Amino acid sequence: MTPQDRAERSAREMLHGDTASQSLGMTITEIAPGCATLTMPVTDAMLNGHGICHGGYIFTLADSAFAFACNTYNQRTVAQQNQITYLAPGPPNDTLTARAVEVSRTGRSGIYDVTVTASDGTTLALFRGLSRTIKGQIFPEEEGTT
Repeated sequence: MTPQDRAERSAREMLHGDTASQSLGMTITEIAPGCATLTMPVTDAMLNGHGICHGGYIFTLADSAFAFACNTYNQRTVAQQNQITYLAPGPPNDTLTARAVEVSRTGRSGIYDVTVTASDGTTLALFRGLSRTIKGQIFPEEEGTT
């Protein structure tokens, strides 16, 4: 199995059970080892009192992209810590994109940066996630296979 095949299968398996991301209309548009890009439509139910996308939904999109990126190696991996900085409001009735990229992966720990953008390319938020690999695989695969 190639690293790309492993990343794609891991994403399919995870998405199948990820009712949170599915219920928010998230779609995986790109997956590769250590990287993931997801989109999410901003619905009226996601708007805050200012008529813009609630920051919690932007965070959730970034967190989902982070989760898919750090689980591309078929090793169960969870969030250890994360933070987000909001730079611009999320427009109503827009489609947001979150692109997660692996910065470092050593032993059981990883660092991932996620950029969330509006459809016009405006950067809305920067998210950094720290991951921790735990026991288990996403799908059955012999250890040490390539």
